[in-house]
Amino acid sequence: MVRSLFELTITMVPILILAGAAVWSTSINYWLTVLFSAAASGFLVRLFMIQHDCSHGAFFKSKRANDWTGRVIGVLTLTPFDLWKRSHNVHHSSQGNLDRRGIGDIMTLTVEEYNSRSFSGRLAYRLYRNPFVLFGVGPIFIFLFHHRLPIGFLRAGMKYWLSVMGTNIAVAALLIGGIAAVGWLPFLVVYLLITMLAAIIGVWLFYVQHQFEQTVWDGNDTWQLHEAALHGSSFYDLPQPLRWLTANIGIHHVHHLNSRVPFYRLQQVLRDHPPLARIGRMTLLDSFKTTRLKLWDTSTRRLVSFKTARALCGEKETLPMIQ
Repeated sequence: MVRSLFELTITMVPILILAGAAVWSTSINYWLTVLFSAAASGFLVRLFMIQHDCSHGAFFKSKRANDWTGRVIGVLTLTPFDLWKRSHNVHHSSQGNLDRRGIGDIMTLTVEEYNSRSFSGRLAYRLYRNPFVLFGVGPIFIFLFHHRLPIGFLRAGMKYWLSVMGTNIAVAALLIGGIAAVGWLPFLVVYLLITMLAAIIGVWLFYVQHQFEQTVWDGNDTWQLHEAALHGSSFYDLPQPLRWLTANIGIHHVHHLNSRVPFYRLQQVLRDHPPLARIGRMTLLDSFKTTRLKLWDTSTRRLVSFKTARALCGEKETLPMIQ
């Protein structure tokens, strides 16, 4: 409890200070505003990772403490906690399963599925996997619009409607209070900068943790949870300051092996079990190369680019490349 409250405090306090500095700087220099907002967005990412631990029951011993901490944080991260917890747990139970795609993951087609699509279907997939859409338009859509309605969970129960609507009401109250306190322009500029930068970083992190060349995908008949967790999740070996800001989420294979390990214990697991540090390791430089990977090739069992997929299929692609 003490360690968790400490981690929460050293994350929340800088957000408040930096957000206040960003609002103050709007009357002086907007470059300062961007600088303060970018710094605050890094701490907001860390706050989201605390919410993530709460969803796994890993942050506090008490389920109630985890749930209510997650719900309150969800107002700041624009993420309805109970709805996201449900979809994220589906992700953990099905990650790497070709027959259970579609909830809490990045859309990934096999080479065969892509080739069987119509021209418009292939174009739509290329647009979706374009980095500008995936890491620009996508995060803005997800956090500003998609999280505002429980689409896909309409039959799952009233709990998820209450989660979304409760979060929406609290976000609206925060917006009204902030605008009343500092004015609509300074508040909205800072609020949107912080939340959208954090959203982009968050989606990037989620992407690189499962979208790498040697990841693992299997059908229901051969899929194994342990195998998918250990080899279908990367070890994103970030520099220590970034590792701290992202709350060790890069040690993702260990997290998938045991999601009840709190983020501040993940590095200890690597120290205690050195072989884990050699599985799925990816550096910051390595991670940028993953953006060219688009399709899962079932024959070579790796993610490949459109160009590689064409070579593997031995046929010409008629659709212009959209990168």
